[in-house]
Amino acid sequence: MQKRFVCLTILALALALTVEKGHASDSRTVDTASAQEVVDGMANKLVRGVANIATGWLEFPKQIYLTCKEEGAVKCLTVGPVKGIGMTLVRTASGVGETATFFLAYPGFYDPFLDPAYPWQKE
Repeated sequence: MQKRFVCLTILALALALTVEKGHASDSRTVDTASAQEVVDGMANKLVRGVANIATGWLEFPKQIYLTCKEEGAVKCLTVGPVKGIGMTLVRTASGVGETATFFLAYPGFYDPFLDPAYPWQKE
């Protein structure tokens, strides 16, 4: 079971890294887009959702690191873990939401729920 989870996580990460990033400024809709663009948007949203479910936990060390870098050692040890737990929950919930609604062109034209779209991207 654990081996299967690791394989699925690696597959989701590999797919997420190869997905073309969407354009937030375009005004495409399902009515004006081609069928291929709609399917690509759905696929990108689904992969992004699965990747955020699988890697939401990366927000914990990321937020600790960012807090240390921006606010110092005292807040790093106190505020960092709290922000990390909060963002882990938000990132994972966002992944669940994107996975559950991958077939809807919301928000925008299959745009990500969070910015940045993945936990390993810069804010």
